[in-house]
Amino acid sequence: MSNFLNRFSYAQQANAEFLENQYRDYLNDPNSVDPSLRDFFAGVEFAQNLTASASTGGQSSAALEKKEIHVFHLISIYRQYGHLLADLDPLQLQKHDTSILELKNFGLSEDDLDSEFQAGEVLGLGRASLRSIIEYLKKIYSGTLTCDVAGCEPSVQGWFQEQFERGHARLVLTADEKRAILHSLVRTEGLEKFIHTRFVGTKRFSIEGCDALMPMLENLVVRSTRFGIEEITIGMAHRGRVNVLANFMGKATELIFADFEGRVIDNSGYTGDVKYHLGYSCTKETPNGTCHVALAFNPSHLEAVNPVATGMARAKQRYRKDTTNRKKVIPVLIHGDASFAGQGVVAETLQLSQLDGYKVGGTLHIITNNQIGFTTFPKDDRSTRYSADMAKAIKAPTILVNADDVEASVSALDLALRFRQEFAQDVVIDLIGYRRFGHNEGDEPAFTQPVMYEKIKSHPTVKSLYAEQLAAENVQSLDETEKDMQEKIDNLQKILENTRKNPPEFKPMNFEGLWQGFRRGRIEDFDKPVDTRFAKKDLLKIGEILTSPPRDFHLHPKVEKLLEARRHMLTNNALDWGMAELLTYGSLNHEGTSVRLSGQDAKRGTFTHRHSVYFDTETNAEFCPLTHVNPNAEFCVYNSPLSEMAVLGFEYGNAIADPTFLTIWEAQFGDFANGAQVIIDQFLSSGEEKWGRMVGLTLFLPHGYEGQGPEHSSARLERFLQLSADDSMQVCNLTTPANLFHVLRRQMKRDFRKPLVIMTPKSLLRHPKVISTLEDLADGAFHEVIADPLVKDVKTVETLVLCSGKLYYDIEKARETKPNSRIAVVRVEQICPFPRTQLTPYLNGYPKLKKIVWAQEEPQNMGAYTWALPRLRKLADDLGLSKVDIGYIGRVERSSPAVGSARVHQKEQEEIVQRCLAL
Repeated sequence: MSNFLNRFSYAQQANAEFLENQYRDYLNDPNSVDPSLRDFFAGVEFAQNLTASASTGGQSSAALEKKEIHVFHLISIYRQYGHLLADLDPLQLQKHDTSILELKNFGLSEDDLDSEFQAGEVLGLGRASLRSIIEYLKKIYSGTLTCDVAGCEPSVQGWFQEQFERGHARLVLTADEKRAILHSLVRTEGLEKFIHTRFVGTKRFSIEGCDALMPMLENLVVRSTRFGIEEITIGMAHRGRVNVLANFMGKATELIFADFEGRVIDNSGYTGDVKYHLGYSCTKETPNGTCHVALAFNPSHLEAVNPVATGMARAKQRYRKDTTNRKKVIPVLIHGDASFAGQGVVAETLQLSQLDGYKVGGTLHIITNNQIGFTTFPKDDRSTRYSADMAKAIKAPTILVNADDVEASVSALDLALRFRQEFAQDVVIDLIGYRRFGHNEGDEPAFTQPVMYEKIKSHPTVKSLYAEQLAAENVQSLDETEKDMQEKIDNLQKILENTRKNPPEFKPMNFEGLWQGFRRGRIEDFDKPVDTRFAKKDLLKIGEILTSPPRDFHLHPKVEKLLEARRHMLTNNALDWGMAELLTYGSLNHEGTSVRLSGQDAKRGTFTHRHSVYFDTETNAEFCPLTHVNPNAEFCVYNSPLSEMAVLGFEYGNAIADPTFLTIWEAQFGDFANGAQVIIDQFLSSGEEKWGRMVGLTLFLPHGYEGQGPEHSSARLERFLQLSADDSMQVCNLTTPANLFHVLRRQMKRDFRKPLVIMTPKSLLRHPKVISTLEDLADGAFHEVIADPLVKDVKTVETLVLCSGKLYYDIEKARETKPNSRIAVVRVEQICPFPRTQLTPYLNGYPKLKKIVWAQEEPQNMGAYTWALPRLRKLADDLGLSKVDIGYIGRVERSSPAVGSARVHQKEQEEIVQRCLAL
């Protein structure tokens, strides 16, 4: 075979080299190669021997061998690119370049079509004509169900090759199964048509054109339980959601109709959201057992729910003790074609799929492909051939299916499910259909897609097509189907009439499962004390674990010194930020509360303060001392990829699914949270008000003005305050290790959950005065406000300076050389909820108080000032201090958070401090 290598194209050479290697193995041991190749090689040798005995010079033998390799190459290309010829577009509008499959590219011509080739053996055809081989390949790979596995691992390609070529790709359905599929389509179309005629022009984002999604989901549940799957988490956009809620999730149709008419009785206290953003959960019965299904709530921000749903799945796998194989809980993400190709969070979430801290055993993706994005054609919304091609980045296979062929669509689902369970990898189904109406039902799509929508007008529905098919197969007559449809419509009419007479009441599904025993927190709850103490003797035991070097482990010399320094902290009773933080996690673990911390460089900490994991200098093995505190609690710390949106979304999903974990996301620098703003705005800050979804997720955002420029100074404190109503989020800017200890423990000790956003320090991590004692941790509590320790006589104070974070220590240092008894500098550690109760003693406690000043490092239009000012004013007025002026000291208003020059920064900082001292 080596005689011909230099005559072929690169692709042909690759196949020739593969064949040559396999042939060499075959000559050594025929049983060492695939049986189809073994038959192929045996047949080629037999044919060559016959040809050689009937000819001279051996030329005919060589020619035969060359053609055989060319045919083998053709087979290989069809296996990878036969989908280009596939019947995938119900509207027959999209065309692909299929020149790669032309005979001339393989050194073949039409003259060879009736010649027989031993290469047919690899397809199980035996010796066959080229014409027969090509027809067989088209039947397998160019129908309404095919796959795109080019670029996937060889094992994946081999698996799909086996499924398609051995007839396992398409399900053989019983008559009952076919009738069930048709019934699902009847319910799907019936609901859409009913809403369309009863609520004319109202947005619902119809699934029509990709109706096959509904029987696919029904079959997903039934087939999943055969594999022992106990739970499915679903994230999807708005298209088809109303139908999924009603016909798949089992949400009461009364509630959906009442929502359309604005008749729902809602005494829940939540502000709510539009119907096509709502989530739901249910338990579905199957012949193989029950399966719990959770549909995540989501906003209009397309694809933002992806990491949330996968984070939920990860938490549910943990709860079901499914962290080894991850086969009991499966995440399903339903995408739009334009958004899958266009939204960056898709790529970020895909990159999480095989990482230890974020893997979920493979996600099943379904693209409901309308072949249009709002009013944009595919040629304008992506540079790739298929919308699914983003998944090639992680070598995920794509199953392509014509949405008009509902049996092929259900088969695609079965194929994807089996692949996921075997390979623990993501897999994509590209369900190629259309959108019967505009982006929403009030839109006119013919403005921009006149040809497409002229064709859609006369195109039969999926239900009609399948009803005709089953009638032809004598499975169910058209009259029976029509009767089924009319019964559906009549039943919906009765429900609507009853709904108008007796509007239903909305009852939130808040506190079920792991959330049992929790409640909604209210503003008054924040003033109730929480016992966050922890025995000193147990702190010392945890400290011993944290400071003991592991056996047979090669520590970095600087880490050895760090452990020694931490031992001294315990003996000298002076704990820095990093040590107090680790003791916090240890104390929670000791009590049985698990902790999950993730973020960029989270194991060590961006600023080298944490070192929660040690790395062996010779083997790079990892050792985490906190995992040895309590075998019944977990401490999980993960270095995340360079992603903010997907990682924060994943942790949000983790936290809403499991409130028993302290879940923390840490930004490398606080302003990097900008990259996750959609998650912060649409989920974290507003999810409780919109959807009744409580969450206790904690954010660590390094914040502080130290001359590092505009991008590494501010965590945009003002944005979190702007997003906060009084009881929606907790926003803190802490100054002591003890307060970090107690605020994190308070987060887990309450019987309600609220997001906690902490402006964490940078330079203060090693500041000599930022220390706490063991007693501060053991016997203390969280202090929303910290008094000025330098005030000796309250009668001398005329000005109350309120500040938070690092600025306090800058002022304190200046006061050492320039004392001023006329001022009191009080730290506001918890900015939101605004600590009225805790500030009241200070406003009332200085009899000669004339002025209150809010001092901050940030520009005046940033930081906490504009948020705190009206609340301070109201508090002062309520206390009878309306004549007390409230002033501001800080940087002037700016569009950029900080200056670029360290020298200018230092000058500005000194001016702020001196203005405070001059009061």
